[in-house]
Amino acid sequence: MLYVIIGEDHANSLAKRLAARPAHLERIQALQTQGRLVLAGPNPAIDSADPGEAGFTGSIIVAEFESLAAAEAWAHADPYLAAGVYRQVSVKPFKKVLP
Repeated sequence: MLYVIIGEDHANSLAKRLAARPAHLERIQALQTQGRLVLAGPNPAIDSADPGEAGFTGSIIVAEFESLAAAEAWAHADPYLAAGVYRQVSVKPFKKVLP
């Protein structure tokens, strides 16, 4: 089943985000390699694809996991959470309708 993982950033966490980004992306790449990733990306803090110093407010990942517990375990092992980028992570079942 698909799950949406929503990470919400601490304020002013851009430096921590940039430092932890390679490890964070490595895990997401693994999902993609396994054919389990639907989409992933950050939420810019301003209305711009490249927010610069404004940074980001969080991230969204939609991916396939065997269960809600497996998705939660994966999400709570994210390097962004360990590095203090995310202040909160939520995981919910997701039903893809379109496209």
